Formats: sequence, structure tokens, C-alpha cells
Amino acid sequence: MPSRADDLPEDLEQMAALVRELRAENAQLRSLLKGMAQQAFGNRSERASVILGDQGQLDLGDLVSTPTVAANDDEAPEDKPVIKRPRAKRGIMALPAHLERVEQVIDPQTLDCPCCAGKLHKIGEDASEALDWVPAIVRVIRTVRPRYACRNCREGVIQAPAPRRAIPGSMVTTSTLAWMATARFAWSIPLNRQLQMLAGQGAILDRALPSRWMRKIAWWLRSLYELQLAYIHAQSRIFCDGTRMPVLEKGRKRTRITQFWAHACDDGPWSGPARPAVAYIHARGRGHAEARQQLAGYRGILQVDGYGAYKALVRKGAEGIVLVFCLAHARRKFVDAYRKSPSPVAAAIIGLIGEVYAIEARVRASNAADRLAARQAETCKVMATIKTQIDDMLPRLSPKSDLAKAMRYTLNHWKGLTLFLEDGRVEVDTNTVERGMRNVAQGRKSSLFAGSEEGARTWAVLASLLQTARLNGLDPYTWLNDVLERIVNEEVMINDLHSLLAWNWRPATDRLEALAA
Repeated sequence: MPSRADDLPEDLEQMAALVRELRAENAQLRSLLKGMAQQAFGNRSERASVILGDQGQLDLGDLVSTPTVAANDDEAPEDKPVIKRPRAKRGIMALPAHLERVEQVIDPQTLDCPCCAGKLHKIGEDASEALDWVPAIVRVIRTVRPRYACRNCREGVIQAPAPRRAIPGSMVTTSTLAWMATARFAWSIPLNRQLQMLAGQGAILDRALPSRWMRKIAWWLRSLYELQLAYIHAQSRIFCDGTRMPVLEKGRKRTRITQFWAHACDDGPWSGPARPAVAYIHARGRGHAEARQQLAGYRGILQVDGYGAYKALVRKGAEGIVLVFCLAHARRKFVDAYRKSPSPVAAAIIGLIGEVYAIEARVRASNAADRLAARQAETCKVMATIKTQIDDMLPRLSPKSDLAKAMRYTLNHWKGLTLFLEDGRVEVDTNTVERGMRNVAQGRKSSLFAGSEEGARTWAVLASLLQTARLNGLDPYTWLNDVLERIVNEEVMINDLHSLLAWNWRPATDRLEALAA
């Protein structure tokens, strides 16, 4: 391309071709710049209402009420009736019944009648409840074991055995270890920040101790983690995804990028048997060989994104695996193309995908047969319209445009994107496992990296179990503290370990009530 005015062509046709080339390059650079600005400063939501405004809203007829008048309008338009709705009481709900109630009674300053000075008597009361927070109590458990001896024989000395601890000879209880692990791997509070919190209470601990403690907890729980992973692989349909995990290299002041793979299952959307569970696996690589090793022996439906390692897994002889791709990933490419260069074609496809999700929302929690019937009756037509529009428009677009790339991606994965139309168990996207990866991303953001490969494996074990407890509606600390106590005290043997899985676990009080019944 000419770089100086002297190099410009004199021929008019060559000059026109150069102008067209520069215009195309300029448009591409502007599109790239707009995409980068959107990624850095724009709205991250991919909902059609955010991307397309009113264009992405579906016509649901009588299901949508007439909008009310804006608060700053002086009067309502004559052609639109005003519908008064009760004001939503956000944040006001029944407080949990199991929480301790501390009652405080506030009496008037005097119980004498202000009119006749007679004695007042109670005729009623007003009561309200408010959630109160009591800071954590840090205390020291001093265990005393007296020794007893016989004065007659002077040989029969007895003493109660010392209670077992998760870390023999350590200065922390199981409860403290469970709290630190939960704060780190469920709520993404780095260990160093936890040490600062303890220091505020006057408890100064060495920085190297918590990491060793976490490794020991992971050692106790590894069998439970492996049982949970085996449970996931025993399901007929699972989800897989991956994300990067920086690991600090020993003896070097830099990190190496490794991989966290996530295997998940959840049949809740169609009332199936599989409980929500996720298992993270740390690996050095993210290629086909690693995926093949992790999924060795698996037979069933594998729901994934369009990453090449999964497709290579099927191409290179993995028998019994059916790949299902994610419609949300295809939609994301159209959203990115629309943000960079708004076009009615991209807007139409995004709107059609929104119709698919509207149908899915309506049949969610139905059984597999009902979901399949709704998809066959309604979704098939929408997906056929999407494919028709892509087939019609793709030949007219520049092959280098973002919209053309989104269309080619969709066509290349079309079979896997439409398998949910043939099986009511299949989800339309991989959001089940993507939500599970959120916990890892938050922990990575707060901690920056894993201190070593062993630390990354510890992270995978503890995060898998704690995140699964959260997915099953449990308080992760309560679950972990109880499970650790039972395993350390040998209350649960290896052949009964399944009773500690999040969906099978019962608190100690529930177990006692069951025995009494």
C-alpha cells in the first residue's frame, strides 16, 4: 500500500480501487476499536433487551400488562389507561425460623395516664423483626485431661484419650479449619486476608501455616471428592468447560498458565435424577489428550462449547460420546457482531434466539417428554427460520466480517446446536457448568494465582465439594465442619462415604430424630 503522496497511482481506476481498499480497512479498524471499547466500558449483559432495546422484546399478547405512567409524568396519556400496581416490598421477607430470637421490650417512660393519672394496662402490642449480625467469636479451647490413680495398688493409672484432630498437634480446631477453607474456596477470601482478620483479634499466625492446613483438609476429603466425580461421570448427560489457572513456578518469579476443567451435572430443569454437582480437575494442559484422559470410559451426552479438544475427542475414536453444543456461545458471537456493527440481520437472529429462550423458560421444570413436545411444536420452527436467514445472507457478506464469522460458527456446529430438539433431557446451553466456573474465576481474581501445583489440586478438591454444597442449598461451612468431624473421628467408614455427599447429607439433629423415630 502506498505510504507517500508520491507513490499514489495516477490511473483513475487504480486510485478508485485504492480508495475502496482504504475504506474497507478503515471500517474494519473502526469495528475493532468499537468492540474493544464495548468490552472495556460497555454493558456486559447479552440479553436482547439490552442489545436491541425494544426490538428484542417478544409480543406476548395479553401476558404483558400495559405499562404504568412514569413517575415524573405530570399526567397520563389519554389513550393509555393507568394501571395501579402495589409497590414491591424489596428485601422484606420472612426471616429464617431457625435463627435465635432475642426479644427486647420497649415500654413507655411512664405507665400513668396522661389525662387522669390512672394506671395504664396493656391492650396489645406491635412487633417487628430485624436481622442482627454478631461478629465471629474467636476463642481458645483449653482441653484438660486429668490423670487418675489407685491409692491401693498404685498401678492403675487411667486418663481419657485426647480428642482426635484433623491435624495432630496443631493449634486449630476442626471448626477453624472449616471456616478458613469455606472463606477461601467458597467465598473467595484469600488466606492472607484471613490472617489479617485474625490478627485484628490478636491471633498472630505464620503465613505458611494456612496453606499446609488446606492441603491436609484436602487429603482428608480426597476420597469424597473422587466419589463425587465418579457420581458425575455415572450420569447419562454431563457438562464440561475449562478456564485458565495461573500457578506460581517454584524458584521463579513468574506464573505458568495451567487449566481448571469442570465436569458438572444437574437434571433439575427437567426433574431428572441427577443432583446438582460440579468437580474441578487441575491439569497442566488443555488439549485433546487431557480431555480424553479425564473422560476415559464415559458414555453419554457431553454438553460443551465449541472448543476443538472436545471435537477432536469424538473424531479420534471416543465411542459412545454425543456432543451437544451451546446456543449461548453462538448467540454471543452475534451479539459481538451487532455491537461492533449494528445490522438488521444480526438483530433479527438475536431476537429469534430470544424466542427460543422464552420457550425454554416456559417449559423449565417440566418433564423431558413435555419439554420435547414443546420444542417440536414451537422451537423447531424458530431454529429453521434462523438457519434460513443464515443461508440466505451468508453469501452476500464479506467473509472477514464478524457477522459472517458468527454465521459460519453457527452452521459448523448446527447439528450439535439442534440436538436439544430431539431429546428433552438436553439443555439449550452450557450455562449449568458456566455458573459453576464463576466460583473459580472469583477466587482467581482475588488470589491472582495458585502457589504451586499441589496448591492448585487442593483448590480443585475443596472448591468442588464446597461449590456443590452451595448448589444443593446448604451452608458450606456447616456442611464442611460436620463432614470433617465425622471423617476425622471415624464416624463414617469408607463404604458409607456416599452419605456425606451434599445431596445425601443430613445434620446431626436430623440423624438423631430419624433414629428416635
